[in-house]
Amino acid sequence: MPTLVLSPRYTDDSKVLRAAAGAAGWKTERLGGWRAPGHLRGQDVVLYGEPTFVEVIAARLGVGLVDAPHDWLLGLPERHRRREVNESTLEAVRRSLNEPMFVKPADGRKAFEGTVYRAGDDLPGEDVLPGETPVLVGEPVTWEIEFRCFVLAGEVVTMSPYLRDGGLARTAAGRWEASEEDVRAAGEYAAGLLAEVPVPPAVVVDVGRIRDRGWAVVEANAAWGAGLYGCDPAAVLPVLARSCAPGPADTQWTVERLELTD
Repeated sequence: MPTLVLSPRYTDDSKVLRAAAGAAGWKTERLGGWRAPGHLRGQDVVLYGEPTFVEVIAARLGVGLVDAPHDWLLGLPERHRRREVNESTLEAVRRSLNEPMFVKPADGRKAFEGTVYRAGDDLPGEDVLPGETPVLVGEPVTWEIEFRCFVLAGEVVTMSPYLRDGGLARTAAGRWEASEEDVRAAGEYAAGLLAEVPVPPAVVVDVGRIRDRGWAVVEANAAWGAGLYGCDPAAVLPVLARSCAPGPADTQWTVERLELTD
């Protein structure tokens, strides 16, 4: 059975995944730091946590990781983006930004907040991130509702709303809710997208509806670092397992392993 390896942070997601793993008969281990215990090397491990943490532990254990390349969104047909999105560098955007634009790290690792910036001075400075940091720049749009989809072998295995009109789609009782019509439409759109567009064997794809434009892709995320929101943790586990087990046919989706100095 696999061992679910969790980061030191006790998040709600890590707790429900640990419970689901135990119910599935998996072993679980929460690390106390960024060192990987020797007994895990060569074992069937499934990693989950903050993206940088997972990449470091994967490098220490010799575990491969699957993710969408940073330019995956750019390669989609326009009908699946429904807004202008381009790649640039942080320094270029610092110099040229003179109107509101959505800017986010291209690698999806959350080095700074992806949001609408109005001036170059609002972006992280050189003392925070180097100017050559790749970023994605997009025209601002209004997302009416957004859904998180955990995808395995080209099919959505669990899905949850997470944002509605810019706020969390969570009720006071803690439930992640959307109308039946929006759930149906999101599921149909995601299924059509996955039937048309190549995706990694295990990945998270966020989809949503843009005001006055229709359904589109928000972004893709690595399953091993993605929040669950209201997704079924038992259904997420196989996605995590596959995302930590790239095969020979997964070259285009395999993350380059970090080179550690210690």
